[in-house]
Amino acid sequence: MRTSSAPIALDPRAALVIVDVQQGFDDTAYWGPRDNASCEANIAALLRHWRDTGRPVVFVRHDSATPTSPLHPQNPGNEFKGVITGTPDLLVRKSVNSSFHGTPDLHSWLQENHIEELVICGITTNHCCETTARVGGNLGYRVHFPLDATHTFDRTAADGESIPAATLSRMTGVNLHGEFATVVTTADLLEQPAQPTTA
Repeated sequence: MRTSSAPIALDPRAALVIVDVQQGFDDTAYWGPRDNASCEANIAALLRHWRDTGRPVVFVRHDSATPTSPLHPQNPGNEFKGVITGTPDLLVRKSVNSSFHGTPDLHSWLQENHIEELVICGITTNHCCETTARVGGNLGYRVHFPLDATHTFDRTAADGESIPAATLSRMTGVNLHGEFATVVTTADLLEQPAQPTTA
């Protein structure tokens, strides 16, 4: 989480990028145990707030190339979860981890719309969300990462040890903070009022 108590000053054009919040991630038999039961509620709160404050919203959908994946376009799990409502300003489709390597091109759209600041949330913390934050940071965007608006699943390490999802999420926060992004909470971002866009 943030190491400073100073308030966040978001740009009026800061974009909320919601990554892969798809029904297929509810298949616990496929993915295994998860962390952060509050993830979807926090994402819904951010989405409402972004619309209330008139800031741009990007939805990202993972179209897996693996036919047996719950996220394959021909499987019902490819659809967004119920918390993802309304029409986004941009819908990006991808088949890799980074939201910057999808269609339409996210970086081009952000540049065309003079957007320099991003808030990245979604599923999973340590894969598509972390990769998107890393690429965004490398491209020069100011990235905020509300860790409590993401979740992941337990994973097995190369040595066979099972690593809990909560540990993986915590390490994502450590990896990103101060290097690729600023790790924040959903509550930090919900404090942001609407701000008029300057001419």
